[in-house]
Amino acid sequence: MDKRSGLLTIGQFAAMHGINKKTLMWYDEIGLFKPATVNPENGYRCYTYYQSPVLETILLLRELDVSIPEIQNFMKNRSAENMKCLLEEKISDLDRQITHLQAVRTSLNTHLRNMDTLLTMDLSKISIIEKEERYLITVEINENTSFEEEVELITAETEKYRLGRLHEASYGSMIPVSSLRSGNYNDYSRLFIEMPFLAYEPGLHRPPGGKYLQAFHKGGWDEIPKRYLEIFEYAKTHGLTLHEFSYEMGINENVIDRIEDYIVLIEIPILE
Repeated sequence: MDKRSGLLTIGQFAAMHGINKKTLMWYDEIGLFKPATVNPENGYRCYTYYQSPVLETILLLRELDVSIPEIQNFMKNRSAENMKCLLEEKISDLDRQITHLQAVRTSLNTHLRNMDTLLTMDLSKISIIEKEERYLITVEINENTSFEEEVELITAETEKYRLGRLHEASYGSMIPVSSLRSGNYNDYSRLFIEMPFLAYEPGLHRPPGGKYLQAFHKGGWDEIPKRYLEIFEYAKTHGLTLHEFSYEMGINENVIDRIEDYIVLIEIPILE
């Protein structure tokens, strides 16, 4: 640094801000951020300390993915009001990104737990677990609803609630406990989608929080009635009253090729 003039070379100024000097050269070329002086003899660029806040503002906006044209427009009309509006907009964008990343992280944790369960579980085990209250998006179906119609229903709900991609969700089917008790094992009445951090809205289904009976079924659906008989026998032996719906969800679709290896997680609320 030239102490007499208070000037910094382009290398010194770039190092002070943790960037490459080529970035400063590019900013100069496009008219976004110019040096304080340019030596007419050798073309060397020099900067002052007083330019640091302006450069840091540009670097902050770039870190927030503000485009160069947007930054150029802001720099031409720089004011506290414009800066406030720009930051508010970018904070809203960041909040949306954070919510999305949290949802993705929750989805990944769910898949991780499912894989851990696959590697350690006893398929014959029936157990009692605790579940927190949550909200589900549901669509009504019946035995006459075709697969194509189910896809259309799910797609419509995805668009309605702006869900994004289904890999961020858990989804499955619901069958009334009353139907299971009467031996009607094909009376699936709803499909559900569970999204992480889904806030309550009118029309959402709210399964009860508390104790659930949990079991697994491996194989095709033609043998699932046998598993439900074992579940209800377990509930009777342990004095448990099952109610509401049975929630079924596949947990290994992404690691199998044969339906014989398909594993369904079954969870049914216990009336307390």
